[in-house]
Amino acid sequence: MKKRTFSTALIAITLSSCNPQKDKPQAAPIRVETEVASPSADDNAPTYVGQVEAASTTAISFNGSGTLLHVHAQEGQHVTKGQIIAEMDATQARNTLANCEAQMQQANDAYTRMKQLHDQNALPEIKWVEAQSQLAQAQAQLHMAQKALADCRLHAPTAGVIGKKMMNPGETALPSQPVCTILNISNVKIKVSVPEKEIRKFSTDTPTEVFVAALGETFTGGSIEKGVQADPVSRTYNIKINVANPAEKLLDGMVCEVKVLSSTDIPATDRTEQAAKDKPVMLPITAVQRSGETLFVWKAENGKAHRAKVTLGEAAGNRIEVLSGVKKGERVIVKGYQKLSEGASYED
Repeated sequence: MKKRTFSTALIAITLSSCNPQKDKPQAAPIRVETEVASPSADDNAPTYVGQVEAASTTAISFNGSGTLLHVHAQEGQHVTKGQIIAEMDATQARNTLANCEAQMQQANDAYTRMKQLHDQNALPEIKWVEAQSQLAQAQAQLHMAQKALADCRLHAPTAGVIGKKMMNPGETALPSQPVCTILNISNVKIKVSVPEKEIRKFSTDTPTEVFVAALGETFTGGSIEKGVQADPVSRTYNIKINVANPAEKLLDGMVCEVKVLSSTDIPATDRTEQAAKDKPVMLPITAVQRSGETLFVWKAENGKAHRAKVTLGEAAGNRIEVLSGVKKGERVIVKGYQKLSEGASYED
C-alpha cells in the first residue's frame, strides 16, 4: 500500500516536471503619442487671436432734421457711390424753396428797375446799393433752400456694403445722427493685440497666415500697420494686417487665428538646405520633463521608451528649441509619458 502511494506521487512529480512552465503575464504597452523631431513645423510659428475689421467704415447721416420716410438700403446690401440710401419728409423744404424763389423774383425785378434809373443817373447811390444787397441776399437764401431740399435725400458717399441700419421709417432724423454704416470689405484688416515683449517680431513686411475657423479657410496676410502706443492695462500693442478680400468672404467681426511665419516656412531662393539643417529642432514644451536639475524627454525607439537628457534654447509659442539630446528625424513621445519608465513598452 505504501509502495503504490509513493509510485503515484513520483509519477505526478515526473509529469509536472515535463509540462512547460506557464509564462508570467506581461504589462500591456502604454498608450502614447509621438512626434518626429524637426527644425520647422507649422506648430512652431507663434499664433495670436485676431478679429476682422473692414478697411473703412463710414457712418452716413442727414444734414438737417425731419421725419424719415424711406430707407432704401438693407443690411448686407451692396451700394454704389451716389446711390440714394434714405429719404425724409421734404414738405417744409419745398415750401421754403418756393418762398425763396418768390423773394428772388421780387429782388431781381427791383434790381432791374433800379438799374435803369441808376444808368440814367436818376437814382441815389444808397438806393442802388440797397437793391444790389437785396438781390444778393435773395440769391443766398435760394441756394440754401435748394440745398435743404436736396439734403432730404441721403446719398452714399462711397461704394461698399451696408453694415448696420440704425434708423427706420417714421423715426425723426437729426443732424449727424447715423442712419446706417457703409463698410469697405473688398480689403480687410486683421486686428491683433501683441504683448510688448513680442512686438519686436513684427515689421511692415512680416509674413503671416490668417485662419478663419468660421470659413475653414486660410488667407495670406499682407502689409502690417504697427501701433506705437501700448494699452495701459494689458501692456499690449495693436497691429493691423491687411488682407485682400475680393470675394468678400471675410466679414467684419469674424474671429481668426494669426500665425507668424518663420523664414523656413517661406519659399526663398536664397535659403540654403544647410541653413535649414543647422536650425535646432523644436518640440512641445510639455514634452520636456525635469528630474532634479536634469531636463529630459522620452525617445521612442523600436517600441521602447528611453530617457534622453536635453539642453533647451528659446521658446516660440507653445514649442521650444532643443539644442542637444535630440536629433532631427528622431521620434519623441509628446503625450502619455506620465507612466513611462526606462525601457517601458509603448503603443503609438
